[in-house]
Amino acid sequence: MSNPNYLSVQALTKYIKRKFDADPYLTDIYVKGEISNLKRHSSGHIYFTLKDAKARILSVMFSSAAKELKFEPENGMNVLIRGSISVYEASGQYQIYVKEMQPDGIGGLFLAYEQLKEKLENEGLFSLERKRKIPPYPKVIGVITSPTGAAVRDIITTIRRRYPIGAINLHPALVQGENAAKSIVQAIQKANELKQADVLIIGRGGGSIEELWAFNEEIVARAIFSSNIPVISAVGHETDFTIADFVADLRAPTPTGAAELAVPHIEELMERLLNKKSRLIRGISDIYRHEKKRLDFIKRSYIFKNPQLLYQQKMEHIDRLTEKLTRENHLLYERAKSELQFLKQRLYRNRPSEQLKREKDSCTRLTKGLQKNLNLILQYKQKDFSQMVSTLQALSPLKIMDRGYSVTYTENKTLLKSISQANRGDSILVRVSDGTLNCTVKEIEGSLNDE
Repeated sequence: MSNPNYLSVQALTKYIKRKFDADPYLTDIYVKGEISNLKRHSSGHIYFTLKDAKARILSVMFSSAAKELKFEPENGMNVLIRGSISVYEASGQYQIYVKEMQPDGIGGLFLAYEQLKEKLENEGLFSLERKRKIPPYPKVIGVITSPTGAAVRDIITTIRRRYPIGAINLHPALVQGENAAKSIVQAIQKANELKQADVLIIGRGGGSIEELWAFNEEIVARAIFSSNIPVISAVGHETDFTIADFVADLRAPTPTGAAELAVPHIEELMERLLNKKSRLIRGISDIYRHEKKRLDFIKRSYIFKNPQLLYQQKMEHIDRLTEKLTRENHLLYERAKSELQFLKQRLYRNRPSEQLKREKDSCTRLTKGLQKNLNLILQYKQKDFSQMVSTLQALSPLKIMDRGYSVTYTENKTLLKSISQANRGDSILVRVSDGTLNCTVKEIEGSLNDE
């Protein structure tokens, strides 16, 4: 038997991969299943597992295909996939390389519409509080739409019929197709940069959801939200609703309706102006008649005929005030003079020499009183001391000794109170009134009561 030709793992994997790649049934397949373990890489690639009740397969969707998705894939979502089967050599696993993906059971565009609508609503782009009022009398109306469509003709015709004094600035934009969203965003940005419009109308005529899709793109919604100029959306027919309608400051059911909302009717303005003019004329006439009556009344008045009465009364009033001022000044002077005299007298009574004399007298009195009290206290303390000395002498043991008594101590100078504290031959100390006797015990006898 000849030696077998062993293959490397890499060679075997490449062989299997070529088999997969050469199979025409695996280069363009259609598969449906449920998404799980979905991961979005920073490169834009999407990695997930496609499974059903009995099997699963790894799947990859590269960024070039992923950015064409109109919806956001999620775990648990059932999808329809078109792609090819091949082998990833590094792990030896076969997997689906996804080219197209759409939801199973619901349109991809509709799902993308609902997902974006929910996202932008949560961010507050649809909030009523941020929506601006459309100016009632715009001087310039900006229109962003296709320059060749029926919508632009309807808008221009309506504005010129209703409000011929208003200027129209057309900002051409694609409203359908792959580049439509970018074109609309550029037109909005240009209109804001030029600052030559008071209101913007953005829209087009009706169509399918695919034809209106540019107005459902996120970049268009954010451009409308960021616009410094109020925006009226006019996309499709009355029943068509796009993301742009929810973000715009005002939604019109049709392009013609947008033009009617953007500008007032010139005839209504003229009628309102005429009404205001009539009211103004009546008001001025009423004011004129009222002021004329006042003027006539003043002309007929007594003061107007005799104006000297006005200043004569004022002169008399000034004279009275002058007299009052002189009188009050005199009273004020007299009060100040009396107060000054009073203060002088107080100052004389309280001059330093007088105050020093009073303090010296007070000090002399206090010194005499202090000496008297000290003598009394000393006499009292001396008497008290003599009494205490007499009492102490009367109670002193030394006085008792003077009568012939003595106190006996042991050799350790402990007071000897009983014969049991001494033995024959012990040295004792006997304290008498004038000194101490050192004695020795020769005999010990009991008390007179002992038998």
